[in-house]
Amino acid sequence: MKNTPFTHKHLALGAKMAEFAGYNMPISYSGINDEHAAVRNNAGVFDVSHMGEFILKGEGALDLIQRVTSNDASVLTNGHAQYSCLPNENGGIVDDLLVYCVEANKVYMLVVNASNIEKDWNWIVSKNTAGVEMHNISDKTCLLAIQGPNATKILQPLTGMDILNLPYYTFTKGVFAGVENVLVSATGYTGSGGVEIYFEDNDGAAEKIWNAIFEIGTPQGLKPIGLGARDTLRLEKGFCLYGNDIDDTTSPLEAGLGWITKFTKDFTNKSFFEQQKAAGVSKKLVGFEMIDRGIPRHDYLIKNEAGETIGKVTSGTQAPSLQKAVGLGYVATAHASVGSEIYIDIRNTPVKAKVVKFPFA
Repeated sequence: MKNTPFTHKHLALGAKMAEFAGYNMPISYSGINDEHAAVRNNAGVFDVSHMGEFILKGEGALDLIQRVTSNDASVLTNGHAQYSCLPNENGGIVDDLLVYCVEANKVYMLVVNASNIEKDWNWIVSKNTAGVEMHNISDKTCLLAIQGPNATKILQPLTGMDILNLPYYTFTKGVFAGVENVLVSATGYTGSGGVEIYFEDNDGAAEKIWNAIFEIGTPQGLKPIGLGARDTLRLEKGFCLYGNDIDDTTSPLEAGLGWITKFTKDFTNKSFFEQQKAAGVSKKLVGFEMIDRGIPRHDYLIKNEAGETIGKVTSGTQAPSLQKAVGLGYVATAHASVGSEIYIDIRNTPVKAKVVKFPFA
């Protein structure tokens, strides 16, 4: 297993560790519910240095991004970012990702899921017919996500950059905790505000930044947060997790990601998705809450009142903020409307649920 520059910090804090995407990662410290509440109500720090980062440079960089991603990156100006996905040739999704515009038309950073770094890199390389300069900087890039309503207020004294007023899906670059060339972005995946900070671990930068954040933050209730709470936080907001809610077999239109699928430009397998949009999808990703007692889990079958299988759960949990069980899953379109009653097959017992609108919290 790989370690991040912060693994020794997690171990010293007594974190429960586990393998995730080839990395030794913290799952929880004080407990998922406690950490979840800390982020929703105050602020918490996630080590997400396992994520992948690619730099694309040159005159053809934007054209390459336009061809491999579903969203329209041509609208991005310096300091702006967007959520997007990499469609495949079979109507599915290679990965979902963030596109950062460092210098319009010339320099971009793509942030991809940790488990897909090699797959995504090879996919984009295979489409790079114009010789765009590409750099995989994943192994040398540290990434901390400081999330929660008080995150930027806690961090602001550590930098001269105005992060208090950083608009959603924008970023800035400067000195943070005495470390130069730190990129700070407002593109979090918890739905509670905050920022992410990207930097190279040069001259002890990781140690310096981690220590500075907790020295100023601990007296204000800032806590380290594991991947367990990261999952419950994103699920309460209805955010997709690659490998669960979207994958190589699910289309962005089925997943409710039509808003990042722009047909005003050419991209991989565009004609298929145009036809799918015109014809309508046969299944849709929906959110549901349990009516009867039970916790939905990944791959549990979803059935109708007659006991017929109409879909499958992709994510599910007892939502800490709601004190109720919720989930995501694909169901046949006829059963996808809000208010529809469905049944989750939990250990061969049909447990009643209903389709509800995103987000849950």
